[in-house]
Amino acid sequence: MRARAEADGLTDAVLVNTCAVTAEAVRQARQAIRRARRERPDAPIIVTGCAAQTEAQTFAAMPEVTRVLGNALKTAPGAYRLSGQRLAVSDIFAAPVELATARPLKDRVRAHVAVQTGCDHRCTFCVIPYGRGNSRSVPAGEVVAQVRALVDQGVKEVVLTGVDLTSWGADLPGAPPLGRLVQRILKLVPDLARLRLSSIDAAEIDAALLDAFATSERLMPYLHLSLQHGDDLMLKRMKRRHLRADALALVARVRAVRPDVAFGADLIAGFPTESEAAFSNLLSLVDEADLAFVHTFPYSPRPGTPAARMPQLPPQTIKARAAALRQTGDRALDRHLRAQVGRTVQALVENGGQARAPDHSPIAFEGAPGALARLVLTGAEGARLTATPAVGGNPHAG
Repeated sequence: MRARAEADGLTDAVLVNTCAVTAEAVRQARQAIRRARRERPDAPIIVTGCAAQTEAQTFAAMPEVTRVLGNALKTAPGAYRLSGQRLAVSDIFAAPVELATARPLKDRVRAHVAVQTGCDHRCTFCVIPYGRGNSRSVPAGEVVAQVRALVDQGVKEVVLTGVDLTSWGADLPGAPPLGRLVQRILKLVPDLARLRLSSIDAAEIDAALLDAFATSERLMPYLHLSLQHGDDLMLKRMKRRHLRADALALVARVRAVRPDVAFGADLIAGFPTESEAAFSNLLSLVDEADLAFVHTFPYSPRPGTPAARMPQLPPQTIKARAAALRQTGDRALDRHLRAQVGRTVQALVENGGQARAPDHSPIAFEGAPGALARLVLTGAEGARLTATPAVGGNPHAG
């Protein structure tokens, strides 16, 4: 987006990329826009992203906003020329998918490559398909070329991202599974040190992807699962494609071929009609699946979704259950980190005095950002591990 804005001659502006996943995310976006106007009274403010797509009129009505761009236009040529219309939001379901040129994050620590966007599923709580459209995939050849270009720039770790990542390939000739793309990248870009996946659906992991986890140490042993709940009735009312047993079976399958794997999960507390027993099943899933990283979402009704029309729980109940789920997640993370003490890992040094182990565990460590360092994990303090360089390990090595 920054590169496109600069190409359109817009350099002194504020770009706000909004999220629509919760009402709180939309509220924070509006708050950020008002704050930006106070801090930058003369700068154009361009609002885009999912909330700009789903709630275009809401943002267009804000006096602080200069222009609203829909998701399909935020990387389009000419989109940031201020001579255009103030509200530019097109039909997201008719939009093609394009692989925007990925740039490594600050100091070339890692880069994210979006290989898929949109979603063909209609979970009852989710508004995202209306912000991103139906599932569309980037052809494998384009993805490989992008990853190779990033490695040539010095990137050590690439993260494959998508709204529904495991649906990659379903709309391409031959319907190749995600695992084939992963295998192709690992084979054709041998200088890529680390490949990582973003969130995947708990309903599916194809045989090729499982094989990649079993055979390649360059594919990082961490999976963040879109679980959402641990109670079968809640999962059915969410219109998820898996049940509790399916999620546990997936975790077991991956652990069987990659014992060092760690799992994270998105979980929703306080979904409509959630009983005490259902919430208890949600909490117990954290331990039964041995999750390490829990991302807690207090349920938030999104306009136009079926769940918003279901009987809602009191806000105070949702808040209390989200707090309890966060506490359970904190204990799970502490358990996971303490189990890592004594191991030697090759960690990617990030900014801010932190490194990241292959299994996504954060490590308090000062080194050259972007370097790979062999570290001995010595302890766990708070939400991070502590470490010292391994014998012969150079924290400044490339």
